[in-house]
Amino acid sequence: MRRAVLNVVGLSARDIESGLMPRLSARARRSAWTKIKPAFPAVTCTAQSDYLTGVRPSQHGIVGNGWYDRALSEVHFWKQSNRLVHAPKVWEVIRKQRPQFKTANCFWWYNMGTSADLSVTPRPIYQADGGKIFDIASFPPQLRPALKEALGEFPFHTFWGPRAGIEATQWIADAACWIEEKEKPDLNLVYLPYLDYDLQRYGPKDERSLQARQRMDDLVCDCAERLESQGVEVMILSEYGITEVHRAVPLNRYLRQRGWVEIKEECGRETLDVMNSQAFAVVDHQVAHIVVQNKTILPAVKSFLATIPGVEQVLDQEEQAREGLRHERSGDLVVVADWQSWFSYYWWENDAQAPDYARTVDIHRKPGYDPAELLVDPALLSPWLKTYWFLLKKKLGLRALLELVPLGHAAVRGSHGRIPEDSLDWPVCIVEAKTTLPQELSSTQVFDLIKSGF
Repeated sequence: MRRAVLNVVGLSARDIESGLMPRLSARARRSAWTKIKPAFPAVTCTAQSDYLTGVRPSQHGIVGNGWYDRALSEVHFWKQSNRLVHAPKVWEVIRKQRPQFKTANCFWWYNMGTSADLSVTPRPIYQADGGKIFDIASFPPQLRPALKEALGEFPFHTFWGPRAGIEATQWIADAACWIEEKEKPDLNLVYLPYLDYDLQRYGPKDERSLQARQRMDDLVCDCAERLESQGVEVMILSEYGITEVHRAVPLNRYLRQRGWVEIKEECGRETLDVMNSQAFAVVDHQVAHIVVQNKTILPAVKSFLATIPGVEQVLDQEEQAREGLRHERSGDLVVVADWQSWFSYYWWENDAQAPDYARTVDIHRKPGYDPAELLVDPALLSPWLKTYWFLLKKKLGLRALLELVPLGHAAVRGSHGRIPEDSLDWPVCIVEAKTTLPQELSSTQVFDLIKSGF
């Protein structure tokens, strides 16, 4: 048996039951499918790690898409080393019984330095002069030029940022099918993120999100049928559903007002001084890790956070342990948003003093997730002319910033991270009809489902 796992980010039980994605709905009806109670927090890196290890963050260590490294005094988001995951992965467990078991990982996260046999992941080339060339990385190294020769360059600009669209996801699907044909892995992990973009930008009910569902419906089902034509069993799952939000909560601004956040002025801009702040927030969609470095104020910080509009829960270490989230990487406190809110990383009170990366797409420098990177600032009269001017300056060797991202968060309409009360907003798993499934799976039970039959 060979199996492919298609990870359709943002797909929810509501999409299946409503028929908004008719081909996937029909596939679910003739197959076996169930809801997955989301990982907590319900974000990409945690969900994928739950699925691939069968344990919670307290064991595998992936407490979010990023966290504060207390030894380095730095916030790290979207790192790629597989060695950050402190638990055996599903293919490593299977190899104990089947040493020749072959795994391909097409864009699932923590995909560098991995023990998977084949890997492809987004990875820009960072030059010494500050330049950045958008590219992919692969293992073995010769897989990268072979894929690019067969499929063309990976359309990185459509993988994330204001131009994020379906092209990058189509390339990943094509790459997975090419790898299946050439390499015939026993397990093929395929990350398909397109649906995530428009649901965050516009909210799940917007007409543009309905159109995105229709496009994704065809892409996923076409990919599944191509894989099945090669004798591959296809499992379709998702990491979380996206719900509508109306309020951004800038936790660091609130903490600053209490005097707990330390600010450095650099070249007329304000920078968050994480090394010397008494308490600050590392935000990740609807969940935030609060680092309290002055432990004497911990009770006061917890009480204060609970009073902030948009905050639903404040979890101390004991409460985190009950959720399977307590780990050396997790915050001293973990804050969860209410159903209509999400957390922004902002700490400045005057936009003129925002750090220079705030208006750019910069997922590694920002000490928190920024969904506004999917948007174009409506105040710009000609954003694409600005883009061409930026590219020209870079080609001439001049310093330049591509400042397209709006600083107001009012336009963000979709988010995730908390566990939605309505299970129709949970992720799903669709497998072959012969499989017996419970009414719902936990995120860690997905591990056994992926492993079953091997």
